[in-house]
Amino acid sequence: MEVCNEKRADLLLIAGDLFHRQPLLRELKEVNYLFGTLVDTQVLLIAGNHDYLKKDSFYRTFEWASNVHMILSSKVTSVKIPELSLAVYGLSYHAREICEERYDGAAPDGTCQYELLLAHGGDEKHIPFRRKKLLSLGYDYVALGHIHKPCDMELGKVPGTGSLDTAGIEGGDCGFEAWHRSRMAYSGALEPVDKNDTGLHGYIEGELTKKGCRIRFVPCASREYVHMEVPVEKQMTGHELKKRIRTMIEDRGTQNIYRIILRGFRDPDVLFDLTDMDSWGNITDLTDCTKPAYDFARLLKQNRQDILGRYIESLIGYEEDSVEYLALCEGVQALMETKVTR
Repeated sequence: MEVCNEKRADLLLIAGDLFHRQPLLRELKEVNYLFGTLVDTQVLLIAGNHDYLKKDSFYRTFEWASNVHMILSSKVTSVKIPELSLAVYGLSYHAREICEERYDGAAPDGTCQYELLLAHGGDEKHIPFRRKKLLSLGYDYVALGHIHKPCDMELGKVPGTGSLDTAGIEGGDCGFEAWHRSRMAYSGALEPVDKNDTGLHGYIEGELTKKGCRIRFVPCASREYVHMEVPVEKQMTGHELKKRIRTMIEDRGTQNIYRIILRGFRDPDVLFDLTDMDSWGNITDLTDCTKPAYDFARLLKQNRQDILGRYIESLIGYEEDSVEYLALCEGVQALMETKVTR
Protein backbone atom coordinates (compact mmCIF):
# COMPACT_ATOMS: atom_id res chain seq x y z
CA MET A 1 0.00 0.00 0.00
CA GLU A 2 2.82 2.38 0.87
CA VAL A 3 4.59 1.74 -2.44
CA CYS A 4 1.37 2.27 -4.41
CA ASN A 5 0.75 5.61 -2.72
CA GLU A 6 4.38 6.70 -3.00
CA LYS A 7 4.46 5.96 -6.74
CA ARG A 8 0.84 7.02 -7.31
CA ALA A 9 0.17 3.73 -9.05
CA ASP A 10 -2.97 3.48 -11.18
CA LEU A 11 -3.50 -0.25 -10.59
CA LEU A 12 -2.78 -2.92 -8.00
CA LEU A 13 -3.26 -6.36 -9.58
CA ILE A 14 -3.77 -9.45 -7.39
CA ALA A 15 -3.83 -12.65 -9.45
CA GLY A 16 -5.46 -14.95 -6.88
CA ASP A 17 -4.57 -16.47 -3.50
CA LEU A 18 -4.66 -13.20 -1.62
CA PHE A 19 -5.35 -15.61 1.26
CA HIS A 20 -3.86 -19.09 1.73
CA ARG A 21 -7.31 -20.46 2.68
CA GLN A 22 -10.92 -19.29 2.90
CA PRO A 23 -10.86 -15.74 4.33
CA LEU A 24 -12.83 -14.91 7.45
CA LEU A 25 -15.15 -11.92 7.37
CA ARG A 26 -12.99 -10.00 9.84
CA GLU A 27 -9.94 -10.64 7.63
CA LEU A 28 -11.73 -9.21 4.59
CA LYS A 29 -12.64 -6.13 6.62
CA GLU A 30 -9.01 -5.65 7.62
CA VAL A 31 -7.62 -5.98 4.08
CA ASN A 32 -10.45 -3.79 2.73
CA TYR A 33 -9.41 -1.06 5.15
CA LEU A 34 -5.86 -1.29 3.78
CA PHE A 35 -7.12 -1.09 0.19
CA GLY A 36 -9.14 1.96 1.23
CA THR A 37 -5.94 3.79 2.24
CA LEU A 38 -4.89 3.87 -1.44
CA VAL A 39 -5.20 7.41 -2.80
CA ASP A 40 -4.94 6.98 -6.58
CA THR A 41 -4.92 3.20 -7.02
CA GLN A 42 -7.66 0.90 -8.32
CA VAL A 43 -7.44 -2.69 -7.02
CA LEU A 44 -8.32 -5.61 -9.30
CA LEU A 45 -8.37 -9.13 -7.87
CA ILE A 46 -9.54 -12.69 -8.46
CA ALA A 47 -9.83 -15.77 -6.23
CA GLY A 48 -7.26 -18.53 -6.72
CA ASN A 49 -7.22 -22.20 -5.84
CA HIS A 50 -6.52 -21.60 -2.14
CA ASP A 51 -9.13 -18.89 -1.52
CA TYR A 52 -11.59 -20.20 -4.14
CA LEU A 53 -15.28 -19.24 -4.03
CA LYS A 54 -17.13 -21.80 -1.95
CA LYS A 55 -20.93 -21.49 -1.86
CA ASP A 56 -20.71 -19.78 1.53
CA SER A 57 -17.57 -17.75 0.78
CA PHE A 58 -17.62 -14.26 2.27
CA TYR A 59 -16.13 -13.07 -1.03
CA ARG A 60 -19.55 -13.50 -2.68
CA THR A 61 -21.37 -10.87 -0.61
CA PHE A 62 -18.60 -8.65 0.71
CA GLU A 63 -18.90 -4.91 -0.01
CA TRP A 64 -15.48 -3.67 -1.03
CA ALA A 65 -14.25 -0.08 -0.96
CA SER A 66 -15.15 1.89 -4.08
CA ASN A 67 -11.65 1.46 -5.55
CA VAL A 68 -11.70 -2.36 -5.25
CA HIS A 69 -13.03 -4.56 -8.05
CA MET A 70 -13.23 -8.34 -7.61
CA ILE A 71 -14.05 -10.57 -10.59
CA LEU A 72 -16.30 -13.31 -9.20
CA SER A 73 -17.28 -15.07 -12.44
CA SER A 74 -16.03 -18.61 -13.17
CA LYS A 75 -15.71 -17.62 -16.84
CA VAL A 76 -13.45 -14.91 -18.23
CA THR A 77 -15.15 -11.53 -17.95
CA SER A 78 -13.93 -7.95 -17.61
CA VAL A 79 -14.01 -4.86 -15.44
CA LYS A 80 -13.72 -1.57 -17.33
CA ILE A 81 -12.18 1.54 -15.81
CA PRO A 82 -13.07 4.34 -18.27
CA GLU A 83 -10.89 7.03 -16.68
CA LEU A 84 -7.83 4.86 -17.46
CA SER A 85 -9.10 3.67 -20.87
CA LEU A 86 -8.54 0.22 -19.38
CA ALA A 87 -10.22 -3.19 -19.15
CA VAL A 88 -9.04 -5.98 -16.84
CA TYR A 89 -10.15 -9.53 -17.67
CA GLY A 90 -10.11 -12.59 -15.49
CA LEU A 91 -12.02 -15.32 -13.67
CA SER A 92 -12.15 -16.69 -10.13
CA TYR A 93 -11.80 -20.28 -9.03
CA HIS A 94 -15.02 -21.91 -7.82
CA ALA A 95 -13.21 -25.17 -6.94
CA ARG A 96 -9.80 -26.09 -5.59
CA GLU A 97 -8.77 -27.74 -8.86
CA ILE A 98 -9.61 -26.84 -12.47
CA CYS A 99 -8.03 -29.22 -14.94
CA GLU A 100 -9.36 -27.78 -18.20
CA GLU A 101 -7.93 -24.84 -20.14
CA ARG A 102 -10.14 -21.78 -19.61
CA TYR A 103 -8.12 -18.98 -21.16
CA ASP A 104 -8.11 -20.44 -24.69
CA GLY A 105 -10.12 -18.16 -26.94
CA ALA A 106 -10.62 -15.59 -24.16
CA ALA A 107 -9.29 -12.69 -26.23
CA PRO A 108 -10.04 -9.07 -25.25
CA ASP A 109 -12.83 -7.31 -27.16
CA GLY A 110 -10.66 -4.36 -28.20
CA THR A 111 -12.96 -1.65 -26.83
CA CYS A 112 -10.35 -0.13 -24.48
CA GLN A 113 -6.92 1.30 -25.21
CA TYR A 114 -5.31 -0.99 -22.62
CA GLU A 115 -6.42 -4.56 -21.89
CA LEU A 116 -4.97 -6.77 -19.15
CA LEU A 117 -5.59 -10.34 -17.99
CA LEU A 118 -5.44 -11.75 -14.47
CA ALA A 119 -4.71 -15.47 -14.83
CA HIS A 120 -4.19 -17.95 -11.99
CA GLY A 121 -2.68 -21.37 -12.64
CA GLY A 122 -0.39 -22.93 -15.21
CA ASP A 123 -0.06 -26.57 -14.15
CA GLU A 124 -2.14 -29.62 -15.05
CA LYS A 125 -4.53 -29.30 -12.08
CA HIS A 126 -4.86 -25.52 -12.07
CA ILE A 127 -6.01 -24.18 -15.45
CA PRO A 128 -3.16 -25.41 -17.67
CA PHE A 129 -2.11 -23.07 -20.48
CA ARG A 130 0.48 -22.80 -23.20
CA ARG A 131 2.69 -19.75 -22.88
CA LYS A 132 2.71 -18.84 -26.57
CA LYS A 133 -1.02 -19.33 -26.91
CA LEU A 134 -1.74 -17.06 -23.95
CA LEU A 135 0.55 -14.39 -25.38
CA SER A 136 -1.19 -14.64 -28.76
CA LEU A 137 -4.55 -13.59 -27.30
CA GLY A 138 -3.49 -9.95 -27.60
CA TYR A 139 -3.43 -8.61 -24.03
CA ASP A 140 -1.11 -5.73 -23.26
CA TYR A 141 -0.06 -7.58 -20.09
CA VAL A 142 -0.93 -10.86 -18.36
CA ALA A 143 -0.48 -10.88 -14.56
CA LEU A 144 -0.02 -14.49 -13.47
CA GLY A 145 -0.66 -16.05 -10.08
CA HIS A 146 -0.23 -19.50 -8.47
CA ILE A 147 3.54 -20.10 -8.73
CA HIS A 148 5.31 -18.71 -5.65
CA LYS A 149 8.49 -17.72 -7.49
CA PRO A 150 8.86 -14.75 -9.87
CA CYS A 151 9.20 -15.69 -13.51
CA ASP A 152 9.14 -13.82 -16.81
CA MET A 153 6.90 -16.08 -18.88
CA GLU A 154 7.48 -14.27 -22.16
CA LEU A 155 11.12 -15.29 -21.84
CA GLY A 156 9.98 -18.70 -20.68
CA LYS A 157 12.39 -18.83 -17.74
CA VAL A 158 13.33 -17.50 -14.36
CA PRO A 159 16.00 -14.88 -15.15
CA GLY A 160 19.43 -16.32 -14.51
CA THR A 161 18.41 -19.91 -15.27
CA GLY A 162 17.78 -22.04 -18.35
CA SER A 163 14.48 -22.48 -20.16
CA LEU A 164 11.62 -24.38 -18.55
CA ASP A 165 7.94 -25.11 -19.05
CA THR A 166 5.05 -23.63 -17.07
CA ALA A 167 4.59 -26.70 -14.90
CA GLY A 168 8.15 -26.93 -13.60
CA ILE A 169 9.36 -23.64 -12.17
CA GLU A 170 12.07 -24.24 -9.60
CA GLY A 171 14.74 -22.24 -7.74
CA GLY A 172 17.57 -20.30 -9.31
CA ASP A 173 18.25 -16.58 -9.53
CA CYS A 174 14.75 -15.15 -9.39
CA GLY A 175 15.62 -11.45 -9.52
CA PHE A 176 15.19 -9.23 -12.57
CA GLU A 177 15.32 -5.74 -11.12
CA ALA A 178 16.19 -3.92 -14.36
CA TRP A 179 13.33 -2.65 -16.52
CA HIS A 180 12.68 -4.73 -19.63
CA ARG A 181 9.96 -5.31 -22.22
CA SER A 182 7.62 -8.16 -21.35
CA ARG A 183 3.90 -8.91 -21.51
CA MET A 184 3.48 -11.82 -19.08
CA ALA A 185 5.00 -12.71 -15.71
CA TYR A 186 4.50 -14.40 -12.36
CA SER A 187 5.18 -12.03 -9.49
CA GLY A 188 5.43 -14.87 -6.98
CA ALA A 189 4.56 -14.44 -3.31
CA LEU A 190 5.44 -11.23 -1.48
CA GLU A 191 6.95 -13.33 1.30
CA PRO A 192 7.95 -17.02 1.30
CA VAL A 193 4.99 -19.05 2.58
CA ASP A 194 6.71 -22.45 2.81
CA LYS A 195 10.16 -23.69 3.83
CA ASN A 196 10.75 -24.79 0.22
CA ASP A 197 10.02 -21.27 -1.10
CA THR A 198 13.69 -20.37 -1.41
CA GLY A 199 15.05 -17.40 -3.36
CA LEU A 200 13.91 -13.80 -3.70
CA HIS A 201 10.30 -12.74 -3.21
CA GLY A 202 8.60 -9.48 -4.07
CA TYR A 203 6.31 -7.89 -6.63
CA ILE A 204 6.19 -6.85 -10.29
CA GLU A 205 6.22 -3.14 -11.06
CA GLY A 206 4.94 -2.39 -14.56
CA GLU A 207 4.33 0.52 -16.90
CA LEU A 208 1.94 0.62 -19.86
CA THR A 209 2.32 3.21 -22.60
CA LYS A 210 1.53 3.44 -26.31
CA LYS A 211 4.99 1.96 -26.89
CA GLY A 212 4.03 -1.22 -25.01
CA CYS A 213 4.60 -2.76 -21.60
CA ARG A 214 7.75 -2.83 -19.54
CA ILE A 215 8.17 -4.48 -16.15
CA ARG A 216 10.71 -5.17 -13.43
CA PHE A 217 10.78 -7.43 -10.40
CA VAL A 218 11.23 -5.64 -7.06
CA PRO A 219 12.43 -7.78 -4.10
CA CYS A 220 10.71 -6.77 -0.87
CA ALA A 221 10.56 -9.82 1.42
CA SER A 222 11.83 -9.28 4.94
CA ARG A 223 13.38 -12.78 5.01
CA GLU A 224 14.14 -15.84 2.91
CA TYR A 225 14.03 -19.57 3.43
CA VAL A 226 17.58 -20.73 2.71
CA HIS A 227 18.80 -24.29 2.06
CA MET A 228 22.48 -24.30 3.05
CA GLU A 229 25.13 -27.01 2.98
CA VAL A 230 27.85 -26.76 5.62
CA PRO A 231 31.19 -28.51 4.86
CA VAL A 232 32.66 -30.67 7.61
CA GLU A 233 36.34 -31.70 7.90
CA LYS A 234 37.79 -34.86 9.43
CA GLN A 235 39.21 -33.22 12.58
CA MET A 236 36.29 -30.89 13.27
CA THR A 237 34.73 -30.96 16.75
CA GLY A 238 31.16 -30.09 17.68
CA HIS A 239 32.24 -26.66 18.99
CA GLU A 240 34.05 -25.90 15.73
CA LEU A 241 31.02 -26.96 13.70
CA LYS A 242 28.69 -24.75 15.74
CA LYS A 243 31.01 -21.80 15.16
CA ARG A 244 31.09 -22.46 11.40
CA ILE A 245 27.29 -22.66 11.18
CA ARG A 246 26.95 -19.45 13.17
CA THR A 247 29.43 -17.62 10.91
CA MET A 248 27.80 -18.84 7.69
CA ILE A 249 24.37 -17.70 8.93
CA GLU A 250 25.77 -14.30 9.90
CA ASP A 251 27.23 -13.93 6.40
CA ARG A 252 23.94 -14.89 4.67
CA GLY A 253 21.63 -13.01 7.04
CA THR A 254 20.37 -13.75 10.55
CA GLN A 255 16.87 -12.63 9.55
CA ASN A 256 16.53 -15.64 7.24
CA ILE A 257 15.24 -19.12 8.09
CA TYR A 258 17.53 -22.06 7.38
CA ARG A 259 17.46 -25.73 6.43
CA ILE A 260 21.02 -27.00 6.94
CA ILE A 261 22.70 -30.15 5.67
CA LEU A 262 26.12 -31.22 6.98
CA ARG A 263 28.39 -32.70 4.28
CA GLY A 264 31.87 -34.22 4.48
CA PHE A 265 33.82 -36.67 6.60
CA ARG A 266 34.03 -36.54 10.39
CA ASP A 267 36.18 -38.19 13.01
CA PRO A 268 34.65 -41.68 13.58
CA ASP A 269 34.74 -41.04 17.34
CA VAL A 270 32.74 -37.80 17.02
CA LEU A 271 28.96 -37.71 17.03
CA PHE A 272 27.65 -34.16 16.64
CA ASP A 273 24.98 -32.94 19.06
CA LEU A 274 22.53 -31.41 16.56
CA THR A 275 20.34 -29.97 19.32
CA ASP A 276 23.11 -27.50 20.23
CA MET A 277 23.82 -25.96 16.81
CA ASP A 278 21.09 -23.30 16.55
CA SER A 279 22.80 -20.15 17.84
CA TRP A 280 20.31 -17.71 16.30
CA GLY A 281 17.07 -19.66 16.70
CA ASN A 282 16.40 -19.68 12.95
CA ILE A 283 17.20 -23.27 11.89
CA THR A 284 14.10 -25.34 11.04
CA ASP A 285 15.92 -28.50 9.94
CA LEU A 286 19.47 -29.72 10.49
CA THR A 287 20.48 -32.99 8.80
CA ASP A 288 23.80 -34.76 9.35
CA CYS A 289 24.90 -36.40 6.08
CA THR A 290 28.56 -36.69 7.11
CA LYS A 291 30.47 -39.98 6.90
CA PRO A 292 33.05 -41.27 9.40
CA ALA A 293 36.61 -40.83 8.11
CA TYR A 294 38.23 -44.14 9.06
CA ASP A 295 41.98 -44.80 9.05
CA PHE A 296 41.73 -47.33 6.25
CA ALA A 297 45.43 -48.28 6.32
CA ARG A 298 45.22 -49.17 10.03
CA LEU A 299 41.95 -51.07 9.57
CA LEU A 300 43.43 -53.00 6.63
CA LYS A 301 46.44 -54.02 8.70
CA GLN A 302 44.19 -55.18 11.57
CA ASN A 303 41.68 -57.01 9.39
CA ARG A 304 43.67 -58.27 6.40
CA GLN A 305 42.37 -61.86 6.72
CA ASP A 306 38.64 -61.10 7.08
CA ILE A 307 35.94 -59.62 4.85
CA LEU A 308 36.51 -56.08 6.15
CA GLY A 309 40.18 -56.20 5.16
CA ARG A 310 39.45 -57.69 1.75
CA TYR A 311 36.83 -55.00 1.10
CA ILE A 312 39.22 -52.19 2.03
CA GLU A 313 41.97 -53.72 -0.09
CA SER A 314 39.70 -53.75 -3.17
CA LEU A 315 38.93 -50.02 -2.97
CA ILE A 316 41.77 -48.30 -1.10
CA GLY A 317 43.87 -45.73 -2.94
CA TYR A 318 41.19 -43.81 -4.82
CA GLU A 319 40.80 -40.02 -4.57
CA GLU A 320 38.43 -38.70 -1.88
CA ASP A 321 36.09 -37.15 -4.45
CA SER A 322 35.67 -40.43 -6.37
CA VAL A 323 32.71 -42.81 -6.39
CA GLU A 324 35.07 -45.60 -5.27
CA TYR A 325 36.12 -43.67 -2.17
CA LEU A 326 32.48 -43.02 -1.28
CA ALA A 327 31.75 -46.74 -1.72
CA LEU A 328 34.72 -47.52 0.51
CA CYS A 329 33.38 -45.25 3.26
CA GLU A 330 29.82 -46.58 3.02
CA GLY A 331 30.92 -50.22 2.96
CA VAL A 332 33.38 -49.92 5.83
CA GLN A 333 30.79 -48.10 7.94
CA ALA A 334 28.27 -50.88 7.32
CA LEU A 335 30.80 -53.61 8.11
CA MET A 336 32.01 -51.82 11.25
CA GLU A 337 28.44 -51.47 12.50
CA THR A 338 27.92 -55.18 11.85
CA LYS A 339 31.02 -56.02 13.93
CA VAL A 340 29.80 -53.84 16.80
CA THR A 341 26.38 -55.50 16.96
CA ARG A 342 27.77 -59.04 17.04
